[in-house]
Amino acid sequence: MRLPARHRARIALPVFATALLAAALAGCGSGISLDEPIEGPVWRLVQLGDEPVPPGGEAQIQFDRNSGRVSGTGGCNRVSGSFTRSGITLRIGQLASTRMACADPVRGANEAQFISALQTTATYRLAGPGRLALLDASGRTVATLNSASR
Repeated sequence: MRLPARHRARIALPVFATALLAAALAGCGSGISLDEPIEGPVWRLVQLGDEPVPPGGEAQIQFDRNSGRVSGTGGCNRVSGSFTRSGITLRIGQLASTRMACADPVRGANEAQFISALQTTATYRLAGPGRLALLDASGRTVATLNSASR
């Protein structure tokens, strides 16, 4: 039995709208992800707040999904701790650090600010390929890092 045209239109529109909504939620290959992983690469510090970090700094971190640990260096000292991530929410637990003196006072100040930025991180944003922005609870960028492969 063939339906009249006015009934076919009433059926086709909801089916089309449902397909369109499903495609939008799936991202349609746009690369949009509601859960962007940060685990794996080594992330090198390039900016603290709005200030670029001077070249030659060695501050970097790496997130390990399997152990739930973060580790790296502040530039002078090794740091490690735990982290939890759900979607874009990122919480870094209390960090442990070695206690070696920094010969360069600027590097020491950057290290202290970097560790503080890690401890205040509430969320993150992947700001392009290989670029990670750590944000505090108010949404302010506290640190920007590049993946080591860049």
